[in-house]
Amino acid sequence: MSGVRVAVVMGVSGSGKTTLARALAQAWPATFLDADDFHSQEARAHMAAGRPLTDAMRAPWVERIAAELRRRVEAGERGALAFPGPRPAHRQRPREAGLPLRFLYLEGEPALVAERMRGRRGHYMPLSLLDSQYAALEAPEGEPDVAVVPVALDRAAQLRRALALLRD
Repeated sequence: MSGVRVAVVMGVSGSGKTTLARALAQAWPATFLDADDFHSQEARAHMAAGRPLTDAMRAPWVERIAAELRRRVEAGERGALAFPGPRPAHRQRPREAGLPLRFLYLEGEPALVAERMRGRRGHYMPLSLLDSQYAALEAPEGEPDVAVVPVALDRAAQLRRALALLRD
């Protein structure tokens, strides 16, 4: 996929989206964006209370993200976005914005992701919502602009794979 301007690193909370998107932003180079920064205070409080977001609650969030990506691309920038993208409709909105993008899906076993979540501090997403994240996830099978990056790879191998996928 030549001409990619936006790398969307997607997966459940704790899969390593932010880590890989930050590494891509430096190596590619691109502007790092975290989808978490686009949540309303109400949505953050909802999740911090251990309640998963509904699709209706996610819709304006996804729209804000797509608008920011469009603005960045129009300004001539590349973007590396950390984004859960659990449902096809959430992935479709950035596509509909006409952006030259590639999704990099961090795929991994729940036990490995839970182990990583236990090791992080200060994040609003509690471990108790991991099961709901996997339940909400509709894996991007058959979506031609999505490539898999295994969670089980070490960080350097993930970055090498991601960079190779962005060149293809």
